[in-house]
Amino acid sequence: MVPLLLCLESCKHVMIDGEKTRECLVNVVAILHNFWEQKQTGNAAGQTESLLLYESAPSPGPPYVCYVTLPGGSCFGNYKVCDTQAEARRDAARVALMNSLVNELPCRRISPQFISQSLQQAARESAVSVTKQDACDSSTSIGTYSLLLNSYTGRTMLEFQEMMTIFQLLHWNGTLKALRERQCSRQSVIAYYSQRGLDEYMRSSMALDWLGREQRSPGILGVELQAAQRELVLARRQGVELRFNKEKTEILSLALSQAYIHHTPEVFSQAPAHSYKQEQFPLHTLYSQDTDDEITPMFSHSPTLHKNTTQTDFCGFK
Repeated sequence: MVPLLLCLESCKHVMIDGEKTRECLVNVVAILHNFWEQKQTGNAAGQTESLLLYESAPSPGPPYVCYVTLPGGSCFGNYKVCDTQAEARRDAARVALMNSLVNELPCRRISPQFISQSLQQAARESAVSVTKQDACDSSTSIGTYSLLLNSYTGRTMLEFQEMMTIFQLLHWNGTLKALRERQCSRQSVIAYYSQRGLDEYMRSSMALDWLGREQRSPGILGVELQAAQRELVLARRQGVELRFNKEKTEILSLALSQAYIHHTPEVFSQAPAHSYKQEQFPLHTLYSQDTDDEITPMFSHSPTLHKNTTQTDFCGFK
C-alpha cells in the first residue's frame, strides 16, 4: 500500500493554468466520507452522519494516533508520525481511502479462481496433508474455509476480511475450541456468528474469559496486552487493516480494568512498562480540529461485564 499512499501524497501539488504549481491539501476526510456516502445511497436518510467513526488514542502530546472505522467494521490508522490530532485524522482517512478504492477493483472480488488459489495455498501451508475431498467436507478445517469463501463469492475481500475478523477473535479467545469440545457443528457456528456480528456483549464475554485466565494465571493479562499493543502499532505503521489487533487490545484492556476493580495486584506487578503510550485504551471521543463537530464513538466501553452464557446456547445448533 505504500506506493498508493505516495500517489495520493503527490496529489497535494496541482498545475494552475499550465504554468504555476500551487500546493493544495487534498481534503481526504471529505473525500472518504463522500465515497462511502455514495456507496450507502440506498440506505435510509439520516444514516450518513454515522458512516465513519474516528477515534483518537489518548496521548498527552505528539505523536498522535487516530483510527477510522468504515461502515462494515474495517479499521485503519494513521500511517505517518503525526504532530497534531488533525494531521493524524487526515492520515488515517488517507489510508482508509486508498484501501477503499483498491477494494473496488475487479481483482479484489471473491471469484472461483481466487477461491481455488486460496485453498491451494492453505493446503500447502497446512501442517497436515489435505485432499480435494477434504475441501468439500465442511467438517474439516479447510472445508470450513472453503465454505466461508464460497459464501462470499462476488463480494469484496474487505467484506470477507470483516467477517473473518469475528472468527479470528473467536479462535484467539478459545471460544471455537470450547464449542468444538461441546460438539457444536461448524456449520451452525458459522451461520450463527456470520449473522450476529461483533457486538458489545461479545466483547464483554471475551473480556470475562480473560479475567478468568488472569485469576488462574496471574500476570497473563499484562503480558497479552503488551503483545497486543505492540502488534497494533506495527500493523498500523504498515498501513494494513487493524480491526483484529484493535479489538484484541480493547478486550484485554477491558479485562484489565475489571481485574483492577476486583483488586488483582498481580496483573500490574508483572506487566512490563508499555512504551507506546499513545496506543493505550479505551479510546476517547475525538473532537475534530478541522470542524466544530463532535465525532462520537461507535462502541461504548462499559466497565460492566456480562456473564458468559452465550457459548452454552450454541450446542443446540448441532
